[in-house]
Amino acid sequence: MLRALTQRSLPSLHPRRHLKSPASTSSSTILERPLKPTFACPFSTTSTSTTTASDAELRKYLGYGALLLFCGAATYYSFPFSENAKHKKAQIFRYAPLPDDLHTVSNWSGTHEVQTRIFHQPENLQQLENVVNEAHQKKTRIRPVGSGLSPNGIGLSRAGMVNLALMDRVLEVDKEKKTVRVEAGIRVQQLVDGIKDYGLTLQNFASIREQQIGGIVQVGAHGTGARLPPIDEQVISMKLVTPAKGTIEVSKEKNPELFYLARCGLGALGVVAEVTLQCVERQELLEHTTVSSMKEIKKNHKKLLSDNKHVKYLYVPYTDTVVVVTCNPISKWKGPPKFKPKYTNDEALQHVRELYSESLQKYRNIKDESPDNVEPDVSELSFTELRDKLLALDPLNKDHIIKVNQAEAEFWKKSEGYRVGWSDEILGFDCGGQQWVSETCFPAGTLAKPSMKDLEFMEELKQLIEKEEIPAPAPIEQRWSACSRSAMSPASSSAEDDIFSWVGIIMYLPTMDARQRKEITEEFFHYRHLTQAKLWDRYSAFEHWAKIEVPKDKDELAALQARLRKRFPVDAYNKSRRELDPNGILSNNKLEKLFPLPVTI
Repeated sequence: MLRALTQRSLPSLHPRRHLKSPASTSSSTILERPLKPTFACPFSTTSTSTTTASDAELRKYLGYGALLLFCGAATYYSFPFSENAKHKKAQIFRYAPLPDDLHTVSNWSGTHEVQTRIFHQPENLQQLENVVNEAHQKKTRIRPVGSGLSPNGIGLSRAGMVNLALMDRVLEVDKEKKTVRVEAGIRVQQLVDGIKDYGLTLQNFASIREQQIGGIVQVGAHGTGARLPPIDEQVISMKLVTPAKGTIEVSKEKNPELFYLARCGLGALGVVAEVTLQCVERQELLEHTTVSSMKEIKKNHKKLLSDNKHVKYLYVPYTDTVVVVTCNPISKWKGPPKFKPKYTNDEALQHVRELYSESLQKYRNIKDESPDNVEPDVSELSFTELRDKLLALDPLNKDHIIKVNQAEAEFWKKSEGYRVGWSDEILGFDCGGQQWVSETCFPAGTLAKPSMKDLEFMEELKQLIEKEEIPAPAPIEQRWSACSRSAMSPASSSAEDDIFSWVGIIMYLPTMDARQRKEITEEFFHYRHLTQAKLWDRYSAFEHWAKIEVPKDKDELAALQARLRKRFPVDAYNKSRRELDPNGILSNNKLEKLFPLPVTI
């Protein structure tokens, strides 16, 4: 009996070498299957010596049990954790090795991650059609996922995914009509590089160039400029591979109702295989960066929106600094202005570098000074890298964040000036490192008559941050777009002259320390919840599809579903989902919770 017990339990005390954390299975085995002593029958004639022997045997087994428990606990708590897991609570099987055929897919900020055994990457339309048809027949999910840049991981699914990264060709360019037909897996920068020799480019850009065209269109992404619509409006036709109806083409002429619904369809109405985009002539832009205040912005807001092709404001919390960035085509007659900046880039960064050196000295005693954490030469770091380093020292200390924000305001004051470049170079924005983001879109009147609700929103948001003492880093980015005719776009409107404001709040994740990331995440969702409770309903604000997070609370989820129904044609959207994808193979948990169907798929 002893031999059998030992052989069953001891292997669990020796975790395999490739495990990151041990599983104390031995202790659970002992607790679940206790050893039961055998008591003598009162009517028997068992001798005293027999009773003594039984007691001794019982004590022996109890001793073995205690030894096993002690060894299991010692192994469990002394086993070395990986560096990025040192603050994680040890859990049974938490760090067990993944199977060889399991794909780990995460979004860019590492805030959402899934593992799946099903990850298709077709190389052409025929292969994609085969993948979709097979999944439809077997009723297995293959959620379309792009390059993983969406902060909320809207394309992720543990059940299975399909990615079009290998379908990334420019198929046709019509220089006269200024249109281009591409496979949906092509990335924005790759597309721009592929058509620049034709003298063409995209009408507008989001902040980042790494999105796949299919993904950036489906989530209703936008650039900036009150005269320019979200990027889905650049789509003039699409080829969808649907589970129930095969490959179909949609456009304003071919099935317009489905076209305007599927153009921003969140990947649930078909896998976008090909897209035809309306382009514009490639132009050099002149970017002008100035630092202003809220009082000055109020005086000039209407003129700034109407006079500039592209405009955005960057607000620095706990200061009155508003960074105004405008971009316009260079005048063929005047050319770029003759401007000599007052400060060099090193001079603009000097104050930030000094704050980093001072802060590093202050926090040195509580920071890990192991060889792995040797600080780089600050002169080699960009502004966003310096900001990440500063924030990592004490990311949730409001007073520390205020100092970092003040240093950022000083940096922008010394960075005023002009910059010339092609639109794909100029319209990008260095967003910094990994982060949590919540971005809302709300109506702001018309270009001829702005409602000024956009500035009222920002004033209330800044007051809320200060009142609640939120450790809110900079910047809070505000941009504008014209409306979209896509029914599911947050900027959807039937009135052609409507304009919309987009406001993004942010908290950075400048560390890989699991405990610190968890604390930042909790603080961010507190920040987001406050803005939602105080502002969203009053300003008719709705979150960007790539940034919306599904609440865990049932009542909050029901309230969100009700809000979405008031803004979007949810019934028409769900009807198309049932017709085109009756088995729900293109769906995931996020979509099912946002848009529940009458019958669960």
